[in-house]
Amino acid sequence: MDMKKTDDTAPRTFDLAPAALRTALAAKGYETATPVQAAVMEAGAAGRDLLVSAQTGSGKTVAYGLALAASLLDTEGRLGPPAEPRALVVTPTRELALQVQAELAWLFGACDARIASCVGGMDPRAERRELQRGAHVVVGTPGRLVDHVERGQLDLSKLAAVVLDEADEMLDLGFREELERLLDAAPPARRTLLFSATLPPEIVALAKRYQRDALRIATNAKDEPHGDIEYRAVLIAPHERERAVVNVLRYLDPRGALVFCATRDGVSHLHAQLQERGFSAVTLSGELSQNERTRALHALRDGRARVCVATDVAARGLDIPDLGLVLHADLPQNAETLKHRSGRTGRAGRKGTCAILVPHHARRKAERLLQWANVKAKWSAPPTADQIRESDRKRVIDEIAALAADPSEDDLAVGKELLARLTPDQVAAALAKVQRGLRPAPEDIAPDAPPRGGAEDRGGPRRARPAPGESAWFRMSVGRHGNADPKWIVPFLCRRGHITSAEIGRIVIRERETRFEIDVRVAERFAQAARAPDSQDGDIEIESCPAPAR
Repeated sequence: MDMKKTDDTAPRTFDLAPAALRTALAAKGYETATPVQAAVMEAGAAGRDLLVSAQTGSGKTVAYGLALAASLLDTEGRLGPPAEPRALVVTPTRELALQVQAELAWLFGACDARIASCVGGMDPRAERRELQRGAHVVVGTPGRLVDHVERGQLDLSKLAAVVLDEADEMLDLGFREELERLLDAAPPARRTLLFSATLPPEIVALAKRYQRDALRIATNAKDEPHGDIEYRAVLIAPHERERAVVNVLRYLDPRGALVFCATRDGVSHLHAQLQERGFSAVTLSGELSQNERTRALHALRDGRARVCVATDVAARGLDIPDLGLVLHADLPQNAETLKHRSGRTGRAGRKGTCAILVPHHARRKAERLLQWANVKAKWSAPPTADQIRESDRKRVIDEIAALAADPSEDDLAVGKELLARLTPDQVAAALAKVQRGLRPAPEDIAPDAPPRGGAEDRGGPRRARPAPGESAWFRMSVGRHGNADPKWIVPFLCRRGHITSAEIGRIVIRERETRFEIDVRVAERFAQAARAPDSQDGDIEIESCPAPAR
């Protein structure tokens, strides 16, 4: 296998692309090729199998569209009448498949290309009719493509090329058998183009089995972080997670935001909280139908929604234009998930921000996660309401100044009537009030405060001690090793156990656990509530225990 490392400093153009594709690229405003796009157009890549690793958002769809052109177009740049497909593109999710179909449709538009899609959740009968009419390229998800092949509705015998897009994600989702079934059904002489953000051993093994003399293209160094993404780690108290989500969204004010939760229930709950506070938000999770998912994506793309709350599986392969922020409301499970989530922003040369909410007790876990991902993050507290109001003041002034530019005659007439009734200061204040009212209110987040009282005998804080027989003792499964700290423990216990701070007595923080007193009058209620954690703190266990030894 040959290895090629691209030179990011060299000028990159589309001069080597077929004329019809250059016209389409120019019409879409493409002037400079990305490193991966330039690499597949070079003479050494022509007609060869390709094993490509490139960052998410690096223009891979256009890249393999350019690579496919040599296998699809004749010497005059034509495709010929549609019949059995000449190229097959396999993607991990239906959303990505539909995006790829749309991308290839405009790229090959001047060639009268017919691009068919076969994805789960869509009407298979309509797909069968589309295949019967003939297609130059078929784009689909592994399961649905195999289903059409096994039913004799998709003929792969004339394929000149197969593309596996986001191959690492397809293996993560358990599609190995389906991929092997499709590759085995394709002609042995076809080209195999394998595109993947990472190259784990499973991908390398797949490439060795199904590729011939592949050209290895790497457009970024191994484990190199995404240069267009700014990472921020926001240290929060567990009970203030939702308030922190609100304030991060308000302070950064992104053109579009994708908020990740660990579970479907977490998605539903956070979505409801954001909508209640006035955010235009949609959801993406595995339980939604294809029509519901499509409507959510359309709302994001046309600006009717600015926030999408999603699970990891639902957001795989998404390409949402103008996505300025990825917000991890729940910590990713591993470094690869962190990279995949974060890679939804900072795409195609645009800058993006990745914010990670880190509960105090999970700081060490987050630090290890960032280290494994080779990511350096700026640590901070969540934005305060005062900081947001100050940033709003600057934005409101800029927005009103923009509104004042080039007014229409009708607007000037209304303005004159207003000035006849009100002073200029009153008119300006009213405009500021209207602009401020378009934004959800920021949340008040409690500042870090020192614990009350002195030090406890085991290194923990001392709180007011109830009289003997008036308290019950409990333990929680986080201690000094997990950064247990009274400044978040007290409000956490109040929220988790539905009690007040006055009903909490002594707190003894040990290495691996924390023991604490609860007023005996509310102990039973606390115990019942504490047994039902939500998605914010499901990893913290609480149970009754004896009083700590003196």
